[in-house]
Amino acid sequence: MKSLALLLAQITLLCAPAWAATKPHVLLILADDLGYGDLRCYNTQSKVPTPNIDRLAQEGMKFTDAHSAATVCTPSRYSLMTGQMAFRVPNGGTVFQGAGGPSLIAPGRLTLPGMLRQQGYATAATGKWHVGLTFRDSLGEAIHKGRLEDVQLIDFSRRIEGGPLDHGFDHFFGTACCPTTDWLYAFIDGDRIPVPPALPIDKSKLPKHPYANDCRAGLIAPDFPMQEVDLIFLKKSREFIAEHLRTSPDQPFFLYHATQAVHLPSFAAPDFQNKTQAGPHGDFIAELDFIVGELLKDLDKLGIADQTIVLLSSDNGPETTSVVHMRADHDHDGAKPWRGMKRDAWEGGHRVPLIVRWPGHVKGGSSSDQLASLTDVMATLAAVTGAELPHNSAEDSFNLLPVLEGKTTAPARPYLLTQAFSGQRTLSIRRGSWKYIDHRGSGGNNYANPELKRFALPEATPEAPGQLYDLENDPGETTNLYFKRPEIAAELKALLDKSKAAGRSVETRLP
Repeated sequence: MKSLALLLAQITLLCAPAWAATKPHVLLILADDLGYGDLRCYNTQSKVPTPNIDRLAQEGMKFTDAHSAATVCTPSRYSLMTGQMAFRVPNGGTVFQGAGGPSLIAPGRLTLPGMLRQQGYATAATGKWHVGLTFRDSLGEAIHKGRLEDVQLIDFSRRIEGGPLDHGFDHFFGTACCPTTDWLYAFIDGDRIPVPPALPIDKSKLPKHPYANDCRAGLIAPDFPMQEVDLIFLKKSREFIAEHLRTSPDQPFFLYHATQAVHLPSFAAPDFQNKTQAGPHGDFIAELDFIVGELLKDLDKLGIADQTIVLLSSDNGPETTSVVHMRADHDHDGAKPWRGMKRDAWEGGHRVPLIVRWPGHVKGGSSSDQLASLTDVMATLAAVTGAELPHNSAEDSFNLLPVLEGKTTAPARPYLLTQAFSGQRTLSIRRGSWKYIDHRGSGGNNYANPELKRFALPEATPEAPGQLYDLENDPGETTNLYFKRPEIAAELKALLDKSKAAGRSVETRLP
């Protein structure tokens, strides 16, 4: 009997799909407006305990020079999903609201989930989409504006076009834009809203504090709990993992979990309110840490932690309101130690946490100062799974796998592009320690605003058309060297223009 059992086990192994033993599951957690300084593993002076995210860093690799492709939601998420900088496509500086669209992702473009699906993966997305989609009115006309009057025109019996299911995901449960901010407060399941919004939101029943004022007066569905949206997303992601392993245990999965936390308004669920000493926004960060912990627990309980790559990052830097009030009220700095915040071209707008755990491949407790972008996720996972990227895809994505596996200390990418709030008009380029910003000022926030005026730095060279900083010696971007090192400014400007004209950062990729 023992020999028969052994024979059956051997046959089972031989008959299993070849990719089952070699391709890991992938869990990508994208937080919203989470700052570099919000996490204890990046900022020991953070006033919010983040034990689960700290554990993830202790068990994986922490990148200290990683960047979102843009300093605001929509273009940053487009770049993550496609490996292409958003400024290269029409409307690539747009931030969608409500029923905003159409999708920034062109039909037929290879996406991160589409690439993984080609490699045999089941693909699912939970949470905030925010890359644009198309609702239609009762006459079938497309609605591509996000105001309240536009949301009121939606025919909810019609299929939603251009959403996650049209761009490589098998399953989706989430929201069109910012879940508790942008006019349309309803869940999308697949490509429809099963419970449409019926009434105007009653904000009188919501918390009132400095972090609660980013909730627009839109329409809300009866099953949409404004203070528990992230717990609903968590429930759906946990259900997907459990059901997938029950029905398709030999198939790898890719789960993209995009949280509401910690985008304003800071509506932590009741169980997390007053749980920290850092106010409502601190409580919201703590809820995010709990969500990460629960997902990690499930991987452990289901016995797949060692077969799963976990990536955690943020779509941009921390919001101005949270930075201003957290600094003043709780001595907590979500942008620490960088200048700027969300929307700004300075480091605080786009230098973000990036943690990668992959047992047996990525050394636990390791750290990397490699220059990295969220656009690099696509080329990296292509290398992990053996996918070949066509030349007309992932044009700004570089492979970080040798870095993750500790096989190289050479730079993974020759330079880095980032875009601030106004898209192509507010671009920056980084090479080594040198950073060139191709415009004046922040590129995003107005520092003449009374709320931000105290954080404005004196500009010694206001006549300079651009900004040049040596981040090795001036990480706070306090001294513009545009006129002192004109040869470097000119060289980086030329490289930026060359990349814009070429339409790519990756110079060659086999067709």
